[in-house]
Amino acid sequence: MSVLRPFKAIRPKKEYVEKIAALPYDVMNSAEAREMVKDNPLSFIHVDKAEVDLPESADLYSDAVYAKAAKNLNALSADGYMQQETAPTLYVYRQIMNGRAQTGIVGCVSVDDYLHNVIKKHEFTRADKEADRIRHVDACDANTGPIFLTYRGSDAVDAILAKYTAGTPEYDFITDDGITNTVWVVSDAADVQALTDAFAGVESLYIADGHHRAASAVKVGLKRREQNPDYTGEEEFNYFLAVLFKSDELEILDYNRVLADLNGNTVPELIAALEEKFTVTPVGAQAYKPAEKHTFGMYTDGQWYALKAKPGLVDESDPVARLDVSILQNHVIAPIFGIDDPRTDKRIDFVGGIRGLAELEKRANSDMRLAFSMYPTTLDDLMAIADANLVMPPKSTWFEPKLLSGLFIHKLSE
Repeated sequence: MSVLRPFKAIRPKKEYVEKIAALPYDVMNSAEAREMVKDNPLSFIHVDKAEVDLPESADLYSDAVYAKAAKNLNALSADGYMQQETAPTLYVYRQIMNGRAQTGIVGCVSVDDYLHNVIKKHEFTRADKEADRIRHVDACDANTGPIFLTYRGSDAVDAILAKYTAGTPEYDFITDDGITNTVWVVSDAADVQALTDAFAGVESLYIADGHHRAASAVKVGLKRREQNPDYTGEEEFNYFLAVLFKSDELEILDYNRVLADLNGNTVPELIAALEEKFTVTPVGAQAYKPAEKHTFGMYTDGQWYALKAKPGLVDESDPVARLDVSILQNHVIAPIFGIDDPRTDKRIDFVGGIRGLAELEKRANSDMRLAFSMYPTTLDDLMAIADANLVMPPKSTWFEPKLLSGLFIHKLSE
């Protein structure tokens, strides 16, 4: 059963929330981050990517970067822009994008639930990315960005969400990308208890987005346990920050591929190789967006093609092999293009569906040569793989909208 725990959030005062709230650190590079904070000294990017306040020549992983992050975080409170709750609290957080709403509960979840696979994963993590966030969390003594979790629905949770979303919000603002962000404080202690009780009846939580942040938060918690051998389990370092959304409200976007070359093939030779396992249909210059599983778009030399897997190609009993990202990798990208490890091969890149198919054409016409458009992975596939303790191929899912950082800070030493 799942643990949901209220916490004494440090959060922006109402009049500063729009200035402080920022996109998460991992959707921008340092140059983009510097541009984004140019006219906004309050942006939480100053905490999440503190190199923006150091010379451009600074090592991104130097002690100075993490020390600056901690200093910037503390200054937001010391200078009166943020304040801490006096009692442990939960929150309701709604985002609306293109008319679609997703509404979640903000609270803390358990390090032990992560270790015991109550919180289920579907991706491998990279040690270098973990190391960066471990140092950041440790230096800040805080979880500064929430983990994006999902769960199968609960009527009890739905009833409390409905109660608060009908009331007056604490925050309500629209970010530059057009996303509406609304937050309600769960002010009634009985409702806080009802939510924690409801999640005690939820069998599993699933990481939708934020595997590296989750792994790093857990490892900091384990480090603090080693430093405090008499810990009771109630200390804040035994928990980490998350937003929990019901799975049927979420949408996974396509995560498309662009390739640098044809691996020595001509276009006719490439099509002939594809036709061994796929039905290939030219569709002209109009961008092709797959409308069902096991279909793909391919673009090269100004021409789009529709690809459909031939009968018998897909093992529908295998939750990983039946993913479209697996089909493309195992039957096209590896055997035809010679790209066996898409994590490390520089001949392949990945384009989130939020950028649209025009971005695929742009890339294939400039720094790359060919693009594939994908049908999105489904939430059912994600949860089936996590339930089976398996992992997805890299770059299988793209979630939008992204959870903002800086709205809620969870201190580990409270």
